[in-house]
Amino acid sequence: MTSLRIAAAIAALSAALIAFWPTAWTMISTEESANGTPAPDFTGADRWFNSAPLTIDGLRGKVVLVEFWTRECINCIHVLPHTKALYDTYASKGLVVVGVHTPEYDEEHDLASLQEAMGRYQITWPVAVDNNYRIWNAYGNRYWPAIYLIDQHGHVVYRHVGEGNYDDTEQRIRQLLGKSQGT
Repeated sequence: MTSLRIAAAIAALSAALIAFWPTAWTMISTEESANGTPAPDFTGADRWFNSAPLTIDGLRGKVVLVEFWTRECINCIHVLPHTKALYDTYASKGLVVVGVHTPEYDEEHDLASLQEAMGRYQITWPVAVDNNYRIWNAYGNRYWPAIYLIDQHGHVVYRHVGEGNYDDTEQRIRQLLGKSQGT
């Protein structure tokens, strides 16, 4: 009888883990871009740094990496060098990086502190300030950091939450850029 209870408990735990595992870890293949979810716009940004306001329609034809981050998140800080490397390597080939700074804590709403952090971390790509969570909510995002790749047609084709998976993210960027160049 004890073995049966243990087996039932393991089955229940497994079902719970499957049901509640963060769906944000799901990666959408680039092959689904024609049927992918249209990317939400950046409507509601409180301010933009390093750029005039951007729109998804205005970025059609480009591959876009959207990164949700906040300046005090250690995981976000760990991801920034990888985002910078992608920007430095692929911006001239058609990649647009858009940082979306969505604060977790009250003090992260401060624009002067954000601008100082951007200088410290050498963030030169466009950053939308999302103090009111409008962009965050439009994307259905729930995690810092989170990366979304948008294809040339404006569809979300990939997302990753947290640190890591850098090689796969870069490979998907390369695939998307290859498609835009007809290769």
